[in-house]
Amino acid sequence: MRCPLLLVLALAACSPAWAKKVDLDYQVRLLPNSGQAEVRLTLADGSAVRSLDFALKANAYSGFQADGQWSQQGERGVWRPAAGKTSLSYRVRLDSAASGGAFESRMTAHWAVFRGDQLVPPARLDQQDGTELVARLSVELPPGWKSVETAWPRIGQHKFRIDDVSRLFDRPTGWMLAGNLGSRRARLGETDVTVAAPQGQGMRRMDTLTLLTFVWPQLQAVFPRNPPKLLLVGARDQMWRGVLGEHNSLFIHSNRALISENGSSPLLRELVQLFAQIKVRDDSDWISESLTDYYATELLRRAGGISDDRYDAWQARLHKQGAKVTRLVARQANAGQIARGVQVLQALDREIRLHTQNKRSLDDVTQALMRMPSVNTAEFIQISESVLGRSSDVLQSKLLR
Repeated sequence: MRCPLLLVLALAACSPAWAKKVDLDYQVRLLPNSGQAEVRLTLADGSAVRSLDFALKANAYSGFQADGQWSQQGERGVWRPAAGKTSLSYRVRLDSAASGGAFESRMTAHWAVFRGDQLVPPARLDQQDGTELVARLSVELPPGWKSVETAWPRIGQHKFRIDDVSRLFDRPTGWMLAGNLGSRRARLGETDVTVAAPQGQGMRRMDTLTLLTFVWPQLQAVFPRNPPKLLLVGARDQMWRGVLGEHNSLFIHSNRALISENGSSPLLRELVQLFAQIKVRDDSDWISESLTDYYATELLRRAGGISDDRYDAWQARLHKQGAKVTRLVARQANAGQIARGVQVLQALDREIRLHTQNKRSLDDVTQALMRMPSVNTAEFIQISESVLGRSSDVLQSKLLR
């Protein structure tokens, strides 16, 4: 009996409940005149961390000042904190241009749209055993700016709790928005949803929130995730004309249609990717891309948002786009391969429903894929046939060889 008892005690000693909690505060001051932010990382006890080894994007960070030791070589910077309360500060450029002169992130005199990843670069954390960092973010706004929105839980005015179970080093990620904002909020399922944009940027906040409310039950049925918070930010002036998701948040250009003339929805497509989080390998890009396209339209159809004639028109476009495709397996799927992949998925869904008397579907395959760290085409076939309960005629196609 002694060995099991010792094992229990050892496991208890290693549990997070026994860990020494050390505060890590991120203090951010936005500087619109220079398009920069001043960032300060403060550890309540620097002896708990041996080092933070940062991956620095070229020409983005400057003016490093540190308690303890700071060394930089190329695009790596290493901070070895001093004992006691200790800080590292620097400046980061938030204006980031995309192709064609548009901005991926931007700071103006009245508002800023950027990603938390820009504020604090990714880092390798080497900390003392039995230590847990408790991270918080506070933002100091310029005079006249009224509010800030992030995808993290709010714990005070302009203050947020950063807790990412997928990372050892908690840092702010996801889209952020600050300035004179307009917001609309709703609780959908177990998620607090906020649609926010700078005033005067043409963001259709209620339209966006209504579409999400309409589709949410179908989205949850396929992708059973319950993020505590989801933030959608929008802007227009000189911004990149796209949609991009990152850590429980989405950016959408204010002028983009929520549902385009051909019935597709860039917003729903990015939302599916955000919830599915299916990672692929071994030249199997078609799996994630085709599943995304399939569900972006399928969820809207299930919610009653697409008539039969429009659905038939979408099917005709898929057939035309994928007509000349002979192989789906590729490092990066093109539009034709994605369209042809959607057709394969539709056929597989019909096959599964037929042979299981409608008790199972492609949804079951997708939920299995969500639990995997990554998947390739051979594993996709194996999982699909496990759900089907027999060899799949659809997946015998030469497209997958």
